[in-house]
Amino acid sequence: MMGAIAPVSYRRSHPDNKFPALLLPHADECARLFLIVYTTMWELVTMSSEIHCDSLWYGADLVTMRDGKYHILHDGAIAVRDGNIVWIGQRAALPAISATKTVEFDGGIITPGLVDCHTHLVFGGDRSAEFEQRLNGVSYAEIAAQGGGIVSTVKATRDTDEQQLLQQALFRLKPLLAEGVTCVEIKSGYGLTPQSELKMLRVARRLGELLPVEVKTTCLAAHALPPEYAGRADDYIDLVCDTIIPEAAAAGLADAVDAFCEHLAFSPQQVEKVFAAAERAGLPVKLHAEQLSALGGSALAARHHALSADHLEYATEQDAQAMAAAGTVAVLLPGAYYLLRETQCPPIALFRKHQVAMAIASDANPGTSPALSLRLMINMACTLFRLTPEEALAGVTLNAARALGLQHSHGSLESGKVADFVHWPLSRPAELAYWLGGQLPCTVIFRGEVRQ
Repeated sequence: MMGAIAPVSYRRSHPDNKFPALLLPHADECARLFLIVYTTMWELVTMSSEIHCDSLWYGADLVTMRDGKYHILHDGAIAVRDGNIVWIGQRAALPAISATKTVEFDGGIITPGLVDCHTHLVFGGDRSAEFEQRLNGVSYAEIAAQGGGIVSTVKATRDTDEQQLLQQALFRLKPLLAEGVTCVEIKSGYGLTPQSELKMLRVARRLGELLPVEVKTTCLAAHALPPEYAGRADDYIDLVCDTIIPEAAAAGLADAVDAFCEHLAFSPQQVEKVFAAAERAGLPVKLHAEQLSALGGSALAARHHALSADHLEYATEQDAQAMAAAGTVAVLLPGAYYLLRETQCPPIALFRKHQVAMAIASDANPGTSPALSLRLMINMACTLFRLTPEEALAGVTLNAARALGLQHSHGSLESGKVADFVHWPLSRPAELAYWLGGQLPCTVIFRGEVRQ
């Protein structure tokens, strides 16, 4: 059975592989070569015999997002076997195919499944009362003095059991799935104790078991300083590095490690320790950086070959250059920018200049971005940050997959990739950014099956 492309596991699963390791020096190159060989094999097969597949989908234009561009195949077709795409092209070029099931759409477009690469969906309670207080003139300081802010979410999360957290998170995740999300990242970061952080990560894993969606988990224990560690940030960072990260890794609950590098959270020096602990645990890193000030966090993330640096309103050209060199994705979070009424936009022109891949995410969280619509974030990225609709769609497909280290298996419609795609009754992909509000009707295909 051909599975999703994962270059390291591919080599392990073929002990009789005769290719010397020096021919595969880098994971990206390994996956690229694998895709070439895989596609070439299928082309050779189709020249001489019939392709047998589980399903064949046609009757719409395919917005492939190959290389982060539309690359539209008009009147296209997708053949799926074992949950993966085994052939894609224009219907007129279809080889001999035997399909167990065929599905014909009446026009419209098909895009890759959407990827929400930065969320905080698991937490206790909500902060709607504080939202109302602020609009009635109560200051952040007054709210904090009343026990509000992130401290209130930490308390609620600690006091809520796993089953309740799960039910609350399901309520938040389902609207994202209804809009075409097939892969979502979920962070911890509101427990801030070993027990509560692992509890959050277990709930996130459970979401992926209960619903037809790929869930990637991130340990964000270095999100804020818990109240019991007031004035002892270094001691808390020691707890994160010596206990929380190793326990999360040992339990298989974390796919990556994140931190918040900001004057109201943790310093670059403290984040460096967190990254070192992540590397010892064999986990990739990412970073909340340059949201409120320029601390060089994104350049720090790039030095550690981070998957992504997120927020980035105050990123500099030096940061952009470092991210470009390291292949670190810039994850833009317009929901937080909007709700906080920020005026400093991320340096989009610099990211374009230095060819930094830009992703977009909901940042769904209780305090600064209670967003349950990734498509709304596409619109906001265009209207607030001036991304083009093509850049915005790449931001929730291929570049979002890249921000999770999944660019070789997700994020575009290509042979060998997972068969996650969405049919929209639309005439062009720009409509995904154009229509404001409401849920556009869509048919979501997850791993080759229609998601109910």
